[in-house]
Amino acid sequence: MNKRRATLATLTVGSIVIATGAAGGRPGVSPPEQPLPVLTGRALAARYAADRTAIEAAARRDPRLAPLASPGRTFLAFDPRGRAVEVVGDLATARRVAILVPGADTTLRSFDSRGTASPGGGARAVLAETRRLDPHARLAVIAWLGYATPATVSLDIATTGRADQGARALRPLVSALAARGVAVSLLCHSYGSVVCGRAARHLPATDIAVFGSPGMAVSSAAGLHTGARLWAGRASGDWTAYVPKVRVLGLGFGADPTGRAFGARVFATGGGGHSDYLRPGGIALRNLALIALGRGAEVSRGR
Repeated sequence: MNKRRATLATLTVGSIVIATGAAGGRPGVSPPEQPLPVLTGRALAARYAADRTAIEAAARRDPRLAPLASPGRTFLAFDPRGRAVEVVGDLATARRVAILVPGADTTLRSFDSRGTASPGGGARAVLAETRRLDPHARLAVIAWLGYATPATVSLDIATTGRADQGARALRPLVSALAARGVAVSLLCHSYGSVVCGRAARHLPATDIAVFGSPGMAVSSAAGLHTGARLWAGRASGDWTAYVPKVRVLGLGFGADPTGRAFGARVFATGGGGHSDYLRPGGIALRNLALIALGRGAEVSRGR
């Protein structure tokens, strides 16, 4: 192994040596659950370079993945089997990180294709809005496709099975960032709010914001056992308002997080639909950006 390849293959976090160049014997793949490298420009650049190599190889096999290899894009993790974690902004200097957790029907091929309703487009919209509100904020946004999302037309969409898998992958990332002194907020859309609910127990996040949520698989905020501030919003045109708010024999996701009795801080979202929360110029995007910035007192409240 030459020196450059060895550098890509191992990075040290404290006394822990982690592999960054292989997963399951496949060089250049960093699975989403892999520990973070040290948060320096040099270490992150090595990780980004390794994952760019993997993305370019995947795009040669499937040209629909080519947008992921566009110049300037930086991925903290990539697995061609369906996982990608993109960093938008400068993670090396960030004091705050917002992690965008997407919902059903999100795949590598749709990582960007649905505009701001996609992880990539949504993360860029959040970063742009935070910079508009505070040009000097040291904040990065992570578009986190770290789990196999359920298909809308499937039994998985009504259970927590996929969410439990996602929670197991999400928790180490949040914990690692928090251990490095970064304030972490979770922005959880649709089924992604179920993932965040399953991950929330004692999670060292400052804020968890759910929007377009079918429920969090608990009857109230107290059931999440989290010290994070919990926010919830639903646009007036969002079809999830009509999803039955029950949980019976493992099916369904329980109480409405925007309900008065649930215990979340309800924020204003406007009159859009299920895919419109991160649309530029909307009140939902502004409020989510304020939550990401830790400026909760400025968030406009909903009903």
